[in-house]
Amino acid sequence: MSWAVADSWTMTRRELAHWARQPAQIVVGLVFPVMLLLMFGFLVGGGKGVEGEYVDYLVPGMLALTMAFGLEATMLAVTQDLNKGVIDRFRSMPMVNGAVLVGRSAADMLQSAAALVVTGVGYVIGWRPRGSAGALLGALGLLLLFRFAMLWIGIHLAMVAGKPELVQAVQILVWPVGFLSNALAEPGAMPGWLGTVVEWNPMSHTATAVRDLFGGPGGEPGHLWTAVLWPLALLAVFFPLAVRKFAALSR
Repeated sequence: MSWAVADSWTMTRRELAHWARQPAQIVVGLVFPVMLLLMFGFLVGGGKGVEGEYVDYLVPGMLALTMAFGLEATMLAVTQDLNKGVIDRFRSMPMVNGAVLVGRSAADMLQSAAALVVTGVGYVIGWRPRGSAGALLGALGLLLLFRFAMLWIGIHLAMVAGKPELVQAVQILVWPVGFLSNALAEPGAMPGWLGTVVEWNPMSHTATAVRDLFGGPGGEPGHLWTAVLWPLALLAVFFPLAVRKFAALSR
């Protein structure tokens, strides 16, 4: 276990070193959620079917949406390492299998945590969390758990795609997950069949649970457990698939 942790930390530091050489990518990743929040809050807006202030409904949904987007950076990094022979060089070293993937995911999670800075922008435009400090931390934990699950789906799909130019096509699959959710509007305001699809979306469960912990409109206490179980179920499927795929590349 200590060997696995040490190898994973080494690979994490490798990814952080890339940040110092490519700061623009990090800045874009942090600015993107802020632009989305301001765009939907002031340009698109609306909040049809939402009871209460729309900004109190929008900010938690936008946080969940932010956790679903931005996977292409990690997916591209994985495919570029595969195609440049970097992975082959790592395989020649005494390293725990999968440490490269864990290091990449750890770096992504650090950036995702920083991306939650959008909560500060929400505060500026009038959003106020009404829950306790513990509820606030719990909401942020749910968001990062959802991100972690989405991240391993992306890593697996990146290795299946195999080439950087195919990543963009795979990344398009994230958009339906993001927008076919209750991040921006209440399912009750949608056509019946569409509302049903939206309610089954794992991201909708995360957004609803986060709204409840923040004490805002659209929150339902019963979604707390499903907001935990959905990401764990996705991780149980895609984490071993990704590690197995990575191990198979060396055969």
